[in-house]
Amino acid sequence: QLQLVESGGGLVQPGGSLRLSCAASGFSLNYYVIGWFRQAPGKEREGVSCIERSGGQTNFADSVKGRFTIGRDYVKNTVYLQMSSLKPEDSGVYYCAARDDHYCSGFVASYHYWGQGTQVTVSS
Repeated sequence: QLQLVESGGGLVQPGGSLRLSCAASGFSLNYYVIGWFRQAPGKEREGVSCIERSGGQTNFADSVKGRFTIGRDYVKNTVYLQMSSLKPEDSGVYYCAARDDHYCSGFVASYHYWGQGTQVTVSS
């Protein structure tokens, strides 16, 4: 059974930072495209960032460009999302997802495996 587990969410003030991690059990993340998505109450799930299998190509939503980075830790078999200069509109449940393909996608339906999500709340 392929499982993804997110961690690192929490409450942070505007302008603060958080680092989310996506860990896998049962398989190596290195063979999958990994995407980060978020969902705010009453809104659809949206793509935030993605990293391709090789780890070279990354994509970011326009709303987070310049503030978020994504990367792989090959030893720990995790993918992280480093979030800086956080804004209240960044709040939501953040999910990591794995796609058995070479290239990134921003479409929810194109990902095969999902974690349970971690809550991020940006508020003063």
